Amino acid sequence: MSVRDIPDARTSADHVGHDDHTAIAGVPDPEAFAAEWREWHRDKDARLASEHGFLAVTGLHWLSAEPQSFPGVPGTWSTGPEGVVVELDEGTELVVDGAAVRGRHLFGVVPERGGVDAVWGDTVIEVAKRGGQDVVRPRHPGHPLRVAFTGTPAYAPDPRWVVTGRYEAFDEPRPTTVGAAVEGLRHVYDAPGRVVFRLDGRELSLTAFNGQTPGSLTVLFTDETSGVTTYAANRGLAVDAPGPDGTVLLDFNRATNLPCAYTDFATCPLPPAENRLPVAIEAGERIPRERGPVS
Repeated sequence: MSVRDIPDARTSADHVGHDDHTAIAGVPDPEAFAAEWREWHRDKDARLASEHGFLAVTGLHWLSAEPQSFPGVPGTWSTGPEGVVVELDEGTELVVDGAAVRGRHLFGVVPERGGVDAVWGDTVIEVAKRGGQDVVRPRHPGHPLRVAFTGTPAYAPDPRWVVTGRYEAFDEPRPTTVGAAVEGLRHVYDAPGRVVFRLDGRELSLTAFNGQTPGSLTVLFTDETSGVTTYAANRGLAVDAPGPDGTVLLDFNRATNLPCAYTDFATCPLPPAENRLPVAIEAGERIPRERGPVS
């Protein structure tokens, strides 16, 4: 999962009704709020469409004990008890951790959700483990999906979608198994707690996973817009570390697509079953204009 942006604390007021456009106390004026959101969204799209960002991925290749070759990737690749191995043809080299490697190279055992990048000319070859299986994903800057990218559609930012809630830690982290964008694949995450909040007069909750920085959280969810105006499988939201009293802020304007919303070469996790919200969150990123692998 790759949700890195954490919203800044802006307000202590609950979300107001859908027909109420009154400014919320503590939120900057609408122009400043929108300008900050636009900068955030531009940065997020820029990372996605960077030279070796996720839109540059041209394949998702699953490794086995049998050496295999793949389009756009040099050598033959396999995996076993020692980890991932590549056998390069004579005269071919990769750069791994700044050092040139030739012939047979042992990447070793890659940790779950970890990865190593090998550089081959202008291509980056990602060696990773997802759902207990080793994979190779080449990232080519000239991939048409990246070249044709025109930005991610999104709802206009609105302070009414900034919601306060409380974080409730579990007695112990709960191992939580979820599905994946790839059929048959499973991910297991430790859920440290849940986020409880009110929306349109209803109390709702979301099981939370650990975020990208210490103490922060990530929630994966779907809602009544999923499959209609937003990507059907999942939406992601980064949440800043809870305050001393457990207060958290959910800025649904910053709900993002995961990489699987753009390409079938992603192994993104699906939300826990309990994270289907029975309301329409008309905020954040919408279904991408360009979707799926491009040959």
